[in-house]
Amino acid sequence: MKVTIVAGARPNFMKIAPIIKAIIKAEAGGGDIHYRLVHTGQHYDKKMSGDFFEQLGIPDPHANLECGGGSQAEQTAAIMVKFEKELQEFPPTVVLVVGDVTSTMACSITAKKLCINVVHVEAGIRSGDMTMPEEINRIITDSICDHFYTTSTIANKNLEDQQVDKSRIHFVGNTMIDTLMQNLERLRKPVFLEEYKLSEQNFFLLTLHRPSNVDDSCKLGLILEAVLEATSNVPIVFPVHPRTRLILDSMKVDNERLIMIDPQGYLEFIYLVKNAKGIITDSGGITEEATVLHIPCLTLRNSTERPETVTLGTNELIGEDLPKLKKYLEKIIAGQWKKGSIPEFWDGKTSERIVASLLSIYSNI
Repeated sequence: MKVTIVAGARPNFMKIAPIIKAIIKAEAGGGDIHYRLVHTGQHYDKKMSGDFFEQLGIPDPHANLECGGGSQAEQTAAIMVKFEKELQEFPPTVVLVVGDVTSTMACSITAKKLCINVVHVEAGIRSGDMTMPEEINRIITDSICDHFYTTSTIANKNLEDQQVDKSRIHFVGNTMIDTLMQNLERLRKPVFLEEYKLSEQNFFLLTLHRPSNVDDSCKLGLILEAVLEATSNVPIVFPVHPRTRLILDSMKVDNERLIMIDPQGYLEFIYLVKNAKGIITDSGGITEEATVLHIPCLTLRNSTERPETVTLGTNELIGEDLPKLKKYLEKIIAGQWKKGSIPEFWDGKTSERIVASLLSIYSNI
């Protein structure tokens, strides 16, 4: 069996790393499974791509489509054109896509048009927010895939509601957590922590990247003001994307407690997550890591495609309710946050279950 694995953006890399390791292990044990890794180049900046490959032990891609830049439509078209040629030259038994980025959707469509089976890892999650490009990517990908690997029973139900036959839904858990658990002993303390004399559990971690939160300087200013007001004298570590930094520079943001740093590598970033007093974010993936690490987390969105991080985990949705944000930050500082639990199958063995399933489904084809 030949599996073409697609990765294109930073969230993908954390999801494919343990799958590749599990395939290599199965192959070494005599399993009829071989992989080909295709990097679409959607994230082509070294900090967004190269460092993650190196830190997570991901082998060099067999192909890089170099489809970075351009609008979402231009990028989707470029990926489809180049991935079609890739599949024609190296036809696989099945294409494996992960997550919900542009590459996920574009490569799924391309493979299905060539009558190649597609399996989707992290299938079935839904935010219900159609203003998010990721939600559109999820819906389209899940409408055409052949098999679905899910992270939760909620995702299972979403697919069943979409009339997907239960035999094609495989509840396996979360590969992001596989990566987390495989690297907990390798975390790297960022050098700036010494410079700013920051100790464990004595800083908040802030991450913002959604256009709805960072593109409007007025809204971004109100968020930062609320965070600074409610965190008393606790420092705030803020890894800032270059595009957001330009906006912050234009706003002349300057507060000694707001420590703005460059984007971090995986091992450094998870060190920050693990050792933060609490996290304020608009990311979905970080809420999963915070839940497993039992770190209080506040999400600046009105909905989440990972509701289990709220119902079971340490996350709470804040939306645009800044008074609520202040109230919850004060609860974290007071040590009054809820105690979360870890969702089923978030145990570090998801990739092994995926590979076993692939072998069961496709090894005789």
